[in-house]
Amino acid sequence: MRKFRLAATGVIAAACASLLAPAAMAGDCTGRVVGVRPISQYNHATGSGYLAVRNGPGGSYRQIGELYAGDEVSVHDRRGNWYAVTCMSGRCERPFWGQPTPSGWAHRSYIRAGGLCP
Repeated sequence: MRKFRLAATGVIAAACASLLAPAAMAGDCTGRVVGVRPISQYNHATGSGYLAVRNGPGGSYRQIGELYAGDEVSVHDRRGNWYAVTCMSGRCERPFWGQPTPSGWAHRSYIRAGGLCP
């Protein structure tokens, strides 16, 4: 009987928590870097082995960082084919070049995004 009460209490607590949890909002979007060569083929000069992070939504903006295959990012905004991204803490390779925690714009062709995305 005690096991049943504990189980019932757990179910009720979980149901209450789901009611109190905030609804998903724009910005509850994450992504993973795909379609770039492995980091073992990294070459900054030729542009291989990384995804450029830029200071604006377009290829003409200055590169400020790098992301690598498998890195996980939060997606905050979208402008055309560009996502505003921030590297998720502890889920990105330490970059060879640029900011230690890349945050900027990356081409969406290389981000497999999921969740409620912009």
